[in-house]
Amino acid sequence: MASSLTKDAAGRETPAGGKTFFGHPRGLATLFMTEMWERFSFYGMRALLVLYLIAGGPDAKPGSQGGGLAMSQGNAVAIYSVYLAMVYLLAMPGGWFGDRV
Repeated sequence: MASSLTKDAAGRETPAGGKTFFGHPRGLATLFMTEMWERFSFYGMRALLVLYLIAGGPDAKPGSQGGGLAMSQGNAVAIYSVYLAMVYLLAMPGGWFGDRV
């Protein structure tokens, strides 16, 4: 009996009748790309934020890295810490808002 169920199921398409992406529903590709881009952006921001805050501003010494905000390391780490804490802490009120509104 199991062999007949397997043979019948193999000839059918996806339940929605649409195309597949490596055997998975097509919407999974969109979900995967969205999640991948979100993580890439978040971890890229983590890596570059403190470097940007510490780098010398327009009055940077010759030969040093310019283009940043020229903050002290303590202030830059404090801003980074608050940013990272808000990313994790605002998930709860954001979820509450998304569920109820």
